[in-house]
Amino acid sequence: MQDKGGVSRRRVLGGALAGAAVGAGVSAGVSGTAAAAEPATATGSADAPGPAAAAGLSVDTHGDRPWTEILADSDLVWQKMPATWEEGPFLGNGFLGSGIYAEPGANAIRFNVQHSEVQDHRPEFGSIFGLARLPIGYFTLEPVGTVTAVDWRLDLWNSELSGTVTTTAGTLRLRAIVHNSRSVLAVEVTPSTGERDLVWTFHPADAISPRAAFKPLPDGYTGNPPAVVGDHGTERAAVQSLLSGGRHVTAWREVRRGQARTLYAAVAHSFPGTGATQAALRSVRETAPLPMSALTADHRAWWHAYYRKSFLSVPDARLQSFYWIQLYKVASAARRDAPVMATTGPWLEPTPWPASWWNLNVQLEYWLIHGSNHLELDGLTRSLSEFRENVKAQTAPAYRSDSLVIARSNDITLSHGLDSGPGGTGGGIPGQDPPTPEIGNLTWALHNVWLSYRHTMDESILRDVVFPLLRKSVNYYLHFLEPGSDGRLHLPKTFSPEYGVDTPDTNFDLALIRWGCTTLLESAQTLGVDDPLAPRWREVLRRLVPPPVDADGFMIGAGQPFAMSHRHYSHMLSVYPLYLVNWEQPENRDLIRTSVDHWISFTGALQGYSYTGAASFSAQMLDGDAAAGYLSDLLRLYVQPNTLYKESGPVIETPLSAAQSLHDMLCQSWGGVIRLFPAVPSTWKDVALHDFRTQGAFLLSASRQGGTTRWARLRSEAGAPCVLRTDIAGPLEVSDGAGRALPYTDLGGGTLRIELARGQEAWVHPRGTRPSTGLAPVPANAPAPRWGLPA
Repeated sequence: MQDKGGVSRRRVLGGALAGAAVGAGVSAGVSGTAAAAEPATATGSADAPGPAAAAGLSVDTHGDRPWTEILADSDLVWQKMPATWEEGPFLGNGFLGSGIYAEPGANAIRFNVQHSEVQDHRPEFGSIFGLARLPIGYFTLEPVGTVTAVDWRLDLWNSELSGTVTTTAGTLRLRAIVHNSRSVLAVEVTPSTGERDLVWTFHPADAISPRAAFKPLPDGYTGNPPAVVGDHGTERAAVQSLLSGGRHVTAWREVRRGQARTLYAAVAHSFPGTGATQAALRSVRETAPLPMSALTADHRAWWHAYYRKSFLSVPDARLQSFYWIQLYKVASAARRDAPVMATTGPWLEPTPWPASWWNLNVQLEYWLIHGSNHLELDGLTRSLSEFRENVKAQTAPAYRSDSLVIARSNDITLSHGLDSGPGGTGGGIPGQDPPTPEIGNLTWALHNVWLSYRHTMDESILRDVVFPLLRKSVNYYLHFLEPGSDGRLHLPKTFSPEYGVDTPDTNFDLALIRWGCTTLLESAQTLGVDDPLAPRWREVLRRLVPPPVDADGFMIGAGQPFAMSHRHYSHMLSVYPLYLVNWEQPENRDLIRTSVDHWISFTGALQGYSYTGAASFSAQMLDGDAAAGYLSDLLRLYVQPNTLYKESGPVIETPLSAAQSLHDMLCQSWGGVIRLFPAVPSTWKDVALHDFRTQGAFLLSASRQGGTTRWARLRSEAGAPCVLRTDIAGPLEVSDGAGRALPYTDLGGGTLRIELARGQEAWVHPRGTRPSTGLAPVPANAPAPRWGLPA
């Protein structure tokens, strides 16, 4: 399976939604940016259709070929045995996860077994000890001979690991999946004659918070008792009882069919009851009769449908492969009905962070699901809705009647435990410390939920989740805003993640207050709600103190300059991702550039997500070369061979947020305008997008070829106002898929307002041309090595 020379097999493919113009004298230049004195209204005529009318326009996907080609080019390969979790293959379905690598100090291969629902239930020890995600254990595949070589491939299209293990006694052919819906790890091993006596062994882990390896234990805290391993009919099971009640159980069975031996393993968790035993056994008993050929049929069907929901191709081969691996990773780690991703995802390894973290990690984990058109992975919106009462319990009792605040870390039910100081509050109180007054995390998380609303225009998200929770989250702030001698409203000391000091008028919180009040007013109007708090929200927007700034840009807060290396960009949240202060406001450009340059210049404490943030800031500043440079630095300095990432332990948000940075380079849709290719690097002459989801619930397809944007197609799912900004050379033709002209208004600067009804689509291209709309990966600028451990 090795590629010649150890580099990508990626073919130089033409076409990439190829958009070569047809017709003599058609300009290939970029349209000017000067707006007309008065917006010009241009409407096509159905009586005089352009060349598109002869046969309707549609994106030709050639079946599955674009996805099978680009994913085959992105597959990870191993020609060396991975020694650690950050080197090896990983499988998952949002619940069950498995990482595969060498068993330390042994002639064996480890298949970890972890599960996103498995946790402790002792709130008296807090979220990261008493409510921590708990390790489960691992299987070892123990060959007869000494392992001398491996040749593995992680097939992204089919979500399957396959390959061979060579030993001094023979060979093992293996296939492994974590089934999409059955939540069973299945590993089929076909040994040669000398390896027929291979052995599978399960090793239960100590059921103790992984943080115990990094921090002192709380007084009175002990690990749970050892698991009990035994036979249960044709299956074996490791039953891990918990001191708090409940248990988690790993059940397994090995089935022989001819020479093939298939291990089936499942995990179940129950609290406070003991039903996990029967649930795990039932999963294995229902699945073990199925050979891999049958088991993989519906598994593959789900993954194929998943990938087909969108397409993205850029000429940076390394970054493109990385991007598609992140789409595989996020679907392996997240589902709508799965818990909010922990910092490790479902692949729990030794870590000081065995919970979900809400002061950046959760937010960054879910950004990429919007543009990539994968709202089926949005467990964040569901969890905030389902577990809102547990969030309420984290709010100080004096404010619970009308307010909400969420703690920095939580378990799968958004519970925090009792480790956070007086009153049981986990979110802190402005002006008090302890506990740390980090109070903006819920408001920021609700920005993610608002993005899910904006990308679907599903008013039930706005009505049932965003509006009621944001109303209480903003109301918490309103309890503490007080007028100063300047007549402005000021905030007592709060904490800007993760700078380390409390300051009044913290920019992190001021930005969230502004966004929250603005969004509540807009939401009330959309929902037809006459809210009695609306006058207060308007007053706050009028009187709130401006963001504290100095000669170096945004400060942490009043009296606290940004003066040391800091990985987090919490003080610049108003710029990204909130866009309250943005590059399209000429008066703020110097402030934005100065702030970003000053922040990133302190290199000592920067981490991987600092670079993804810098890339997205650069994309907003329309600097694609800088954005690509930051992502290149990220891949070179921080990302591990299998594209995972670590800070003491696994931390999943950084690679996933890099995918969003790429989205920001290719399409931005904030503020009611869809900006196509706003920050494409100068070396990326060709780009292809298909069914990229934007705010307003539009699906965008577009082609850039030879440095020129050839065409764009927008399909409206909700009938929302459609404003598109492109650099497509004019004069333009705007028509539906049948070639009928659509009314539009030219707003200048390449910006069009298109009249587009729900279910209708608009094609935009130079007048007199017929776009070539075949979908394919774009040509690579240069070959790149595979991810994994290629020879």
